[in-house]
Amino acid sequence: MKGLSIGRKLGAGTPIVISADSGIIGVDALINQVKEVEGGIDVGSYNSEDSDNAEQGIVLTVGFVPGLKVDVVPLLHLVEVNEDTLMVDKFITDITEYSVAMSGCSTPVGVIMFGDGVAEIKSAAEKLDYAMPLETAIVGDEKGNFEYRSADNSRYVPAIGLQDYTASAIALVFAKDRHKCPGLGDIKFHVALSDGLSTIGPRHRAASVKVDDCCTLLTARREGQEEILDGEGILNDIRDELENRVEYPDVYIGVTKRRVYKVGAEKAKSMSFLSFHGVMGGVEYLRVEGSGIESGDNFQFYYSDPAAALASCHKVSARMRSLNPGSDSDCSDKVGNIVASVGKSWVFGGFIFSSFGRGESFFNDFNVDSSPFVENFPGVPVAGIFCGGEIGRCSPSLCVQDSEEGTSVRRVCHVYSTVYLLMSYTQAPPGAAVTS
Repeated sequence: MKGLSIGRKLGAGTPIVISADSGIIGVDALINQVKEVEGGIDVGSYNSEDSDNAEQGIVLTVGFVPGLKVDVVPLLHLVEVNEDTLMVDKFITDITEYSVAMSGCSTPVGVIMFGDGVAEIKSAAEKLDYAMPLETAIVGDEKGNFEYRSADNSRYVPAIGLQDYTASAIALVFAKDRHKCPGLGDIKFHVALSDGLSTIGPRHRAASVKVDDCCTLLTARREGQEEILDGEGILNDIRDELENRVEYPDVYIGVTKRRVYKVGAEKAKSMSFLSFHGVMGGVEYLRVEGSGIESGDNFQFYYSDPAAALASCHKVSARMRSLNPGSDSDCSDKVGNIVASVGKSWVFGGFIFSSFGRGESFFNDFNVDSSPFVENFPGVPVAGIFCGGEIGRCSPSLCVQDSEEGTSVRRVCHVYSTVYLLMSYTQAPPGAAVTS
């Protein structure tokens, strides 16, 4: 009902995304300061009845981005008698075709994804990362609960209609406007990531692997050894180390998955991704959340680490300063409108996607995750949510990752992280206007 009311006020042609999550980040209407508010729904288990029991709050972002076109593209989930399929290729094709229609270019400026918390969309996010060039910003929330409205839903839904489909995820797509006003500058998206995990124990290689409901059971060999370890043997490698580090951390395995990708009829390409799976325990087998692990995949244990997360936040803040024009008086006028110097970028807004495991209880401090943005861009509009799985790939200029896996291994789906999307405007140089 709230979505319908907002939709009526904004007009039928305005794309809308409503997401229910584990907390919000935004400017408090009473104190006019950025605030992080935890509490809300249990990620991945939301239903309409939960709204009476959840801590209530809303962060509303209404945006106008001159020079860009925006729409919501659904990742359709086809349900048939003997088939349960995510239409990932169609999802990616719909995104590129929308970008071509709006800009004449198949590369969108940015994509913000929202998952429904039910379907496993890691593989879809990884395939999107494979398909999009690095200049396309990709961020989002892997597990939440959303409603949406596209500006033109008929563009994405097959002619047979919605009755055989659900939307397991959506993408808010930003594409350049080929008809933008002459002399208008460029809007660019920049992505930064604060990691909250540290490695522990030796590396392993999966031996036997089987899927059981929504989890994976596996045995493994320790790196450099032939003995196959059961679940208890694998966990014994890290138990003693964990007891000496932090109290009650969440533990994951980071699995390096080398897979073959292609979209449509294009030539297939092999790429590697680091994918995280929560550790559920193990005796005969190591039991981890999710699927997609294969025999022969290498993995490393990771644990949630507040000290590492705080250090990473500081590094992100330092990198963000490269986008801060300082106190130059020509960067904005008295009412906050964009009045940037020629050739100089000016950050005019941002979004934050933070793990629901972080926040005050994780850091023992307030508003840590929002601080890199607020400290560097005071007064600039920002909004965010606490997620059940963060999606994001860093812009090269803002990346602070020191990956043990090497630069050839991609990471687009994260846990215990905070992903920052910064939007900047660069004024066009004099005489840049083109007349037709």
